[in-house]
Amino acid sequence: MANNYKGFKPFIAADQILPELTFISVISGVILAIVFGVVNAYLGLKVGMTISASIPAAVVAMSVTRVIMKRDSILESNMVQTIGSAGESLAAGVVFTIPAMFLWANEAGVDAPSVKFVTLISLFGGILGIMFMIPLRKAFIVKEHGYLPYPEGTACANVLLVGEEGGEKAKATFAGIGFGAIYKMLTDGLKLFSSKLEIHIRNPFSTLIGMDALPAVLGVGFIIGKRIAGFMLAGSLIGWFVIIPLISVFGMNSHAIIFPASNEIGQLNNWDIWNAYIRYIGAGAVAFGGMISLIKSIPIIYETIVETIKDYHEIIGGKSALRTEQDIPLSTVGLTILFIIFAITVLPSIRIGIMGTLLIVIFGFFFATVSSRIVGLIGSSSNPISGMTIATLIIASLVFKKTCGVGNETILNVFTVGAIICIIVAMAGDTSQDLKTGFLVGATPYKQQIGEIIGGVVSALALGCVLVLLNKAWGFGSSELPAPQATLVNLVVEGVMDGNLPWSLIFIGVGIGIVIELLELPILPIAIGLYLPIHLTTTIFIGGLIRGLLDLEWIQLSDFERHGKIDFGILYASGMIAGEGVVGVLLALLAVLHIDLSIGINIGAFGTVILFGVLLYMLMRWSIFKKIQD
Repeated sequence: MANNYKGFKPFIAADQILPELTFISVISGVILAIVFGVVNAYLGLKVGMTISASIPAAVVAMSVTRVIMKRDSILESNMVQTIGSAGESLAAGVVFTIPAMFLWANEAGVDAPSVKFVTLISLFGGILGIMFMIPLRKAFIVKEHGYLPYPEGTACANVLLVGEEGGEKAKATFAGIGFGAIYKMLTDGLKLFSSKLEIHIRNPFSTLIGMDALPAVLGVGFIIGKRIAGFMLAGSLIGWFVIIPLISVFGMNSHAIIFPASNEIGQLNNWDIWNAYIRYIGAGAVAFGGMISLIKSIPIIYETIVETIKDYHEIIGGKSALRTEQDIPLSTVGLTILFIIFAITVLPSIRIGIMGTLLIVIFGFFFATVSSRIVGLIGSSSNPISGMTIATLIIASLVFKKTCGVGNETILNVFTVGAIICIIVAMAGDTSQDLKTGFLVGATPYKQQIGEIIGGVVSALALGCVLVLLNKAWGFGSSELPAPQATLVNLVVEGVMDGNLPWSLIFIGVGIGIVIELLELPILPIAIGLYLPIHLTTTIFIGGLIRGLLDLEWIQLSDFERHGKIDFGILYASGMIAGEGVVGVLLALLAVLHIDLSIGINIGAFGTVILFGVLLYMLMRWSIFKKIQD
């Protein structure tokens, strides 16, 4: 293990003092945290995946502080990025689990979670994730520098270090925000044209193909690239061009009613078949993929535990006089953790009791350590958060069912424990990436940790209102907000607690997952594609194709991690996602208030094709054409 931290010198020396945790950096970071948190919440509910906002946050942070406000402190820019990225990470943990409570409450006929409840869960989980990571900073970030690369953290440091390029890069981000917002308002606000295109296929079998002509979905495809986008579309093709046609052909004249459908198979259309059967098959594949990801991480988990125990004396070893080695005191960390544990145990609005608290402490710290280590090795995008969450939910369901029986309160406790741990895992990973960025540029660790807390707190306050708003406007699990990850969480908990899942369909999905694993293909993107409507994955694949053009020999995309550069298309795509996300939340608010912005004019499918073509052109202009010009 080649560690070279002893000879490392950060960009800003330990004895050099620059503005860092200032009023400007806090306010700017808070705004970014709210925006990225809301946008990622919307995106996660829409397509079942979130984007890392760390690099866009670094670009915007550097542009706001250095270019617009004429500040010359890289540490101030780093603080803005730290606070801003915390909102995105908190949202990732929240939207994968808490909406499942809304889905379950609707099915069980009980009151949906309140804003206060969602806020408290988000707040406690977020702060615990940060606190659990702080004692590990010296072991993971400092001592293993040169071994744990922390890709996103290193990339953000590079963005901050090339500050002279910030103005042009910020322009790409803001251009994407503006165009994405206008497009979303025209299609789903003014309803000038439909955001959906759909073609029904009658022969040789019955199915359909379509696309969601939306900037956020296209942007996701561009960011994840052609390979992963292709895997997602492949999963959808398995569902819509293999399984649905099979069910349609063999059930064409059948009068049988097969659970969970409530009508005869012969009367089900393509969407009915997807809703009744394909979703459960996809859920089985996603669950299997998550568990396989976790199993593959066992060597890393074991190594993490061994290294942490071996280096424990260094982790707790005294206060350093150097500015760049000062963490929040461990006594403060311990008291904060104890206070939150006490609050979770006794607050009547949470009610998980001692059993739930013990599960949170044990699995929360364990998976926070695992998460921090995994993102250090392979990056945040490969962090198996879903696998760790599902493992927690299964164990928590079995424990609560054995000790408390089955009831609404017990099920709510299971959801609550799973949600808090999922948020802990997401926040611990983000905190470690941000602390790596700070380590490289020479930030003060305890100030960054305070920044993480600020970002987590304001995001928790915002997300509680946003989730309740989105649920009232469209409802989780609807075509507008499929909430695939939350739906999977709901299926897992109900399956264990009530035993009413169509296990045959779930294990068909597991079987598909096994085949994919034997082919040595990535399970999760294919499984998510199988679970999602084909309308989403088609658009995602188109975005991935545009990104794929950048890999052609005559338009080589520069290696960002080696050369400190980033493709403008990534920033523009991130901006499109942000623009649509913000307007999407605004439209949800108007829907709740029963305000209709429709102008009564619709230019039809032809108009959708034309305007989506404009959307494609703008993305290519900021990616392919920009690369050719440079």
